[in-house]
Amino acid sequence: MPVRAVIFDFNGTLSHDEPILCEIFCELFAEHGRPLSAQEYFDELAGLSDREIVRAWLGRDHPSVDEVIQRRIAQYRERVADGSSVPEPVREAVRYAAARVHVAIVSGAARAEIEPVIRAAGLAAVVGPIVAADDVAEGKPHPAGYLRALTLLDGGVDASDVLVFEDTEAGIASAKAAGIRCIAVLGTLAPKRLAAADEIVPAIDVELMQRLLG
Repeated sequence: MPVRAVIFDFNGTLSHDEPILCEIFCELFAEHGRPLSAQEYFDELAGLSDREIVRAWLGRDHPSVDEVIQRRIAQYRERVADGSSVPEPVREAVRYAAARVHVAIVSGAARAEIEPVIRAAGLAAVVGPIVAADDVAEGKPHPAGYLRALTLLDGGVDASDVLVFEDTEAGIASAKAAGIRCIAVLGTLAPKRLAAADEIVPAIDVELMQRLLG
């Protein structure tokens, strides 16, 4: 099927930052007396929105949910706001895609952390709509973010005309629930955990975009 738009997840897909996120959450949760291991992060939390991660680990009614999220965002920006977490092959692939179709981002991260990284990576001019955690009531695996993106792209596009890139089970479930084809990218989770995707690829690069978009 022809593709009119490509949507990228941010954390772990465009920005190779899941180990950084894991490290920050481990530090913050330890301060709240609920230590988190890297294994537990990747097994249970990777791919969820910030709010769902904090609620899942500290408790849905924990009084410090908002504080932890704000500190997580601030620490993330300190570590990756220079754009260094977006590899050059990924930047080239995004530019290649944007020269041919509409490009958007749907993420469980906050807009305040996505936009500085995209700017620093030199992609702000080619990326269109960004649907961040701030923009939807329900984060991944709920499809709200992707459904919103469909309405924002080119005045509205059909799910069948879109291709999504994700790196986690929650992200794949979100895209598929919105009726969108999903390519899973290795790096965050084992291949068997990405089996619900339409295809699994080792990395995002220009060669992949050439195959998918022509």
